Amino acid sequence: VDPAHSEIAFTVRHLMSKVRGVFREFEGQVDIADDVNDSRAQATIQLSSVDTGAAQRDDHLRSSDFFDVQSKPTMTFISTSLGQGDGGHVLTGDLMVNGTTLPVELAVELLGTEVDGYGRTVVGFDATGEVNRKDFGVDWNMPLDGGRFLVGDKVALSLSIQAVKQS
Repeated sequence: VDPAHSEIAFTVRHLMSKVRGVFREFEGQVDIADDVNDSRAQATIQLSSVDTGAAQRDDHLRSSDFFDVQSKPTMTFISTSLGQGDGGHVLTGDLMVNGTTLPVELAVELLGTEVDGYGRTVVGFDATGEVNRKDFGVDWNMPLDGGRFLVGDKVALSLSIQAVKQS
């Protein structure tokens, strides 16, 4: 995975709006098989690299209230299968966050394969999915007067990945 041309992002409800964030440091590998359904992917994300554009919020996300990066510095994804879904491929895999591993599904759109200006073969794809942060033990919240909570439970995931073929 080429981190300079890839992005791992998330969106979550915060009060009456949505907050978008990205992880700046990650590495991964995509293995494309002759039969695309036999392809695999894996990634390791450095949770301390979270960036929502607000330093105080990012520090809170790094704390034991959320990611606890001091004791659990990474999030990992290891695919288990790739199949057909509604309108495209579905990548299923195990996501490990905060010491909890659960299966997740990502809808994948293959953007294509091309030879870049340096003679390298690159592949691009987008992937989207949703997880409930509480399922992973990321459950800090603050109650509001109207019975709602400050932070939503559902986290939308959005990946835009460019990978370079290794020789």
